[in-house]
Amino acid sequence: MVEGGKAGPNKVNLVEKFGHFSEYWQQKIVAEVNDFYVKIAKLQGSFEWHRHEREDELFYLVKGRLLIRLRDREITLNEGDLFVVPKGTEHLPVAQNEAWVMVLEPKTAVNTGDVGGERTVAPEWI
Repeated sequence: MVEGGKAGPNKVNLVEKFGHFSEYWQQKIVAEVNDFYVKIAKLQGSFEWHRHEREDELFYLVKGRLLIRLRDREITLNEGDLFVVPKGTEHLPVAQNEAWVMVLEPKTAVNTGDVGGERTVAPEWI
């Protein structure tokens, strides 16, 4: 391991990485691309309405089903789908059953965006 918990260039098996944790809504960093983190998380239930004022957020659904509520519509993601939430857009991720998601966003992004609160956590390397 090197600074920040990341290793050198390595292949990453997402299914294996998902097997290393069980908590929901806790983003884990699996790779770094320029000024972006590639993160994974297990989701179940509803998160918080929030927005990222300066960062777009890409969701790629690995397993399950994910509903992303926007103020004017709802986006349903099935396995293999991806959706980019544009910066400044309020959104609410909801997973009725367990869903596995990969997120690509700038390193500066905070998981709860502009709302903060007790669900705000710094992602950790896995």
